[in-house]
Amino acid sequence: MRRHHLSPVPPARHLLVAGAVTVATAVGIGVLAVGGGSSDGPRAHPSASASAPAKAPDGLRHTSVEVSEGGCGHGWTDATGGKQVFDLRNTSSRPAEVYLTDPANGAVYGEVEGLGPGTSRPLSVTLGGGSYAFVCLPEDADAVTGPTVRVPGPARGGGPAAVPVSQQDLIPPTIAYQKWVAGRMDELVRRTDALRSAIHCGEPATARAAWLPAHLVYERMGAAYGAFGDADGAINGTTAGLSGGVHDPDFTGFHRLEYGLWHGQSASALRPVADQLVKDVRKLREDWSQARMDPADLGLRAHEIMENTVQFELTGRTDYGSGTNLATTRANLDGTRAVLRRLEPLLKPRAPWLPELKSDLDRTQRTLERSHHGDHWTPLDRLSRTGRQRLNADAGALVERLSRVAALMDVRRTR
Repeated sequence: MRRHHLSPVPPARHLLVAGAVTVATAVGIGVLAVGGGSSDGPRAHPSASASAPAKAPDGLRHTSVEVSEGGCGHGWTDATGGKQVFDLRNTSSRPAEVYLTDPANGAVYGEVEGLGPGTSRPLSVTLGGGSYAFVCLPEDADAVTGPTVRVPGPARGGGPAAVPVSQQDLIPPTIAYQKWVAGRMDELVRRTDALRSAIHCGEPATARAAWLPAHLVYERMGAAYGAFGDADGAINGTTAGLSGGVHDPDFTGFHRLEYGLWHGQSASALRPVADQLVKDVRKLREDWSQARMDPADLGLRAHEIMENTVQFELTGRTDYGSGTNLATTRANLDGTRAVLRRLEPLLKPRAPWLPELKSDLDRTQRTLERSHHGDHWTPLDRLSRTGRQRLNADAGALVERLSRVAALMDVRRTR
C-alpha cells in the first residue's frame, strides 16, 4: 500500500468515530462506551454503549459526576444497574481524561477524553452488578481514582470491559512482527532482481509476469511502512501529489514500472527505473536491522491496512495498467493476518468477538479467491455487479471489526 500519499489516519483512540448512530452500532458488537473527545459529541472505544443526550427525554437515568483532582467521581452514590448516562462535569482548571473502571483490575467500561475545564460530557454505559470507580487523569497531573461504588445484582447484562494495554505489553509483538518483516526481505530482493533481469533482457511478457509476485511481497509488509521512511515512497509511490503525473521524474518504483510495462514503453526507458528499484529495495533490506517500529502503532496498523485497501485498491485508484488490485487486496489481507497473529495473545483476553473477526477475514478471503484463476486475477472493473457488492460488503464489515482492534490496542494513561 502506498501510505505515504494517503490522507493522515487518525490515532487509534479516534478510530471508532464519535456520534450517537456510530456508537450505538458499536454497542451491539461489544465496544466500550466513550464520551466524545471534542465539542462534536461522544466517541466510541473498546467496550460499552453510546452516549445519550445530556437531557432527560432519552428516558435513561442520568447522574451528574464531578471530574477534578479533589473530587473525582463525586456525585455517584445511588447506584443501580442497567443502561444509564453519567454527565461528567470538569470542575477543574485543566483538561482531563475520564475512565469508568473496575477498581480490582483496571478494566475500562467507558471513557471520555479531552474534557475541557468547565465543560460537561455525557457517558452512556450499561452496568451489571459489581464494583466501579471513576479515574480522572488531568493533563500534566497524576491520575486520581474516585470512590468505589457497588452496583447490586448479578454481573450479567453489563457492557464488556477491557484491561488497557501498556507500551510494555506491545513491545514483544512489535519485535516479533519486525522479525517477520526481516524474513520477507530476501524474497523481495530476489523477486525484484528477477523483474529487473527481464526488463534488461527486453522481455516485456516475462517482466509483466515477474512484476506482480515482486510487488505482492512488498504489499504483505503493510504494517511496517511507518518505519520504512522515504523508502516507501521510492519503492511503492503513486502519482498522487505529483504535478507531472505518470511522466513526473519523482514517479518511481513498482507503479512506475507497472505503468511502463502495461503501456508499451521500451526496455531502454524502463531499465533505469528497474535499476533504481533494485537499489532502493536492497537499501531497505540493509537498513531494516536498525529500524524501530513504534509499539503503539501496531494495533492501528491492523485496522489501517484494510481501511486503506478499501479506499485505494477497491476503488482502482492505484491501478496503472496491470488490473491487479484484487491481488493486492489479497496480499493486504495476508499482511493484516500477520499483524493479528502477533497481537493475538493481547487480544484473546480482551476481545470476546475474536472468533467473529477471524470469520470476517476468512469470508473476505473466500470472496477474493473467486476472482483468482491460476496466475490471473479478474480486473476490478470486470467484476459482476453482484460480485462487487459482495466484496464491498465483506471488506467493509472487516474494516469495521478491525477498528475495534485498534481501539483495544490503544495505549492509555493509567497514572
